[in-house]
Amino acid sequence: MKLPRTLSAKLGTIGSVLLVMALVSIGLTLWVTWQLEGGAAAVNEAGRMRMQTWRLAQAVSGSDDSRLQSYQAQFDSSVQVLAVGDPARPLFLPRDQATQAAFADVQQGWLHLKQAWGGEQRPSAAVAAQQAEALVERVDVFVTAIEVQLAHLTAILNAFQFMMVALALASAVALLYAAYLFVFNPLARLQAGLEKVSRGDLSARVEVGSSDEFGALSQGFNQMAATLQDLYQSLEDKVREKTLRLEQQRARLVAMYEAAAFVAKADSLENLTQGFARQLRRVAEADASAVRWADEQTQRYVLLASEGLPASLTDDEHCLPVGDCHCGQSKQQAQTRVIPIHSDSTPGLRGHCERAGFASVLVIPLQLHDRRVGELNLFYRQAQTLAPDDQALLETLASHLAGAIESLRVSALEREAAVASERGLLASELHDSIAQSLAFLKIQTGLLRQALKRQDETQAIAVLAELDAGVAESMADVRELLVHFRTRTNTEDISTALQITLQKFEHQTGLKTHLLLEGDGLPLPPDVQVQVLHVVLEALSNVRKHARASTVWVEVQQSPPWRVEVRDDGQGFDADVSPGETHVGLRIMRERAQRIGAAVELSSVPGSGTCVVLTLAESHRQAA
Repeated sequence: MKLPRTLSAKLGTIGSVLLVMALVSIGLTLWVTWQLEGGAAAVNEAGRMRMQTWRLAQAVSGSDDSRLQSYQAQFDSSVQVLAVGDPARPLFLPRDQATQAAFADVQQGWLHLKQAWGGEQRPSAAVAAQQAEALVERVDVFVTAIEVQLAHLTAILNAFQFMMVALALASAVALLYAAYLFVFNPLARLQAGLEKVSRGDLSARVEVGSSDEFGALSQGFNQMAATLQDLYQSLEDKVREKTLRLEQQRARLVAMYEAAAFVAKADSLENLTQGFARQLRRVAEADASAVRWADEQTQRYVLLASEGLPASLTDDEHCLPVGDCHCGQSKQQAQTRVIPIHSDSTPGLRGHCERAGFASVLVIPLQLHDRRVGELNLFYRQAQTLAPDDQALLETLASHLAGAIESLRVSALEREAAVASERGLLASELHDSIAQSLAFLKIQTGLLRQALKRQDETQAIAVLAELDAGVAESMADVRELLVHFRTRTNTEDISTALQITLQKFEHQTGLKTHLLLEGDGLPLPPDVQVQVLHVVLEALSNVRKHARASTVWVEVQQSPPWRVEVRDDGQGFDADVSPGETHVGLRIMRERAQRIGAAVELSSVPGSGTCVVLTLAESHRQAA
């Protein structure tokens, strides 16, 4: 529980708590006393019932009917009063089970006795006395039950009284402890601090243990002592200042060495940028940091990594057009500078940084050989200035990062070249495999020539049909293999490659195609993009061969994780009992996806088309 700030509020809270406890104890005591009064009145009323029972027994043996009826009415009145109670006296029965059961027994006995004495044949005096004695015994049991409950309430009342005594003692102790804790102890600390200062110890400080009046006095004392100590600073402070400057220079050198070692070990763009953002924030002592990649074609900055930024800000500025915010400078304005964040002084900007609580942003461009690679951003919640030494350090670190990004790009191009070489080799091999089909066609041509010499029209027609089917199948296979293995991706992004692929497919098959691209993200690495295109081509091949469709849709989600979906409106099939050839195509797609760490899902319903979904892992978020 958080204590109030002022001393009066603290003491008032303690007094209020003790007052509430006292009121609760008094209320409980009054309630128990009320219960005892009601029970005592009930005992008196039950005693009257015993007397009324004997009067009724005497009236039964006599002949005065009006007297008997009067006594019965009085007895009924006593039973009624005990049943409903009388708050004015007060009078009410205890609520315990034994008392209620005894009272119910008395009511039952009275009903039987009333019926026996109210008939035409009345009992004799001896019998009436015995019946009255039985009812009186029931009343005695009832009175005993009430007295037991009253004794229990009396014990509770005594316990409450002892509790009130204990509460009074505890209140006194609590008040004494509160006085020591909130008054005497802070006062003693102030006195001890004053004694140290009087002896010449200007480094003495008083612990600020609260935010009340004594806390304010302690803060004032500490400020006074700090001011006195500053006035008596000597040459030792200057020496320390010089030492600190040397330590800062050493720290800059260490940061440069660590950055160079880190970028040399980074194996992917994600690990490089995330680790660099973390290291940069620590070196610059910033509240947050970000690394952005510049897309010169689309004039956008893509957020590669961040450290300390709120999730809402990273989501809003994942892909940032040039000029939309303080971050993301154009190529002409690219320079290292500190930008104060004021939405009113720079209208038209998004204002995400100001809403996140940042007061200034430090912008360092990433440039390599006069080419804009990206940008580093350092966010501060206080106004910031940039010293020349710090600027030189940050620009050196930025150049290390730009060189590392370029190295990753060169590595990606090397992988692309290897993939392209392998793709050409595979295309040649698969193209050569068509020779078997051509050999079969040559044999069929010889058979056709022989049939024509024999003038066997039936045989000639059959061979001609075989030739026609073989030529059509060979042409389709050659066209498909060439499209599969000779697709160029080194100068095209995936959107352009998919558009060309669908145009070829639409021209070859006559089917309508639709391409939908969503999201903004980094381009895929060339080797990954090749495999993605091959999976799409294999899916389109299955549509051409088996689907009997009229329209094909290709949807691409470019933001991580990447997702490519190929869907048709064909005849579909049962995936569990599908033909073996379709299974071969699915197996090929899954093998290609496995090479790049992706997953392929196939769903199909007979009569409702087929859907193939390729989902890439988030580890492919690296620059082309």
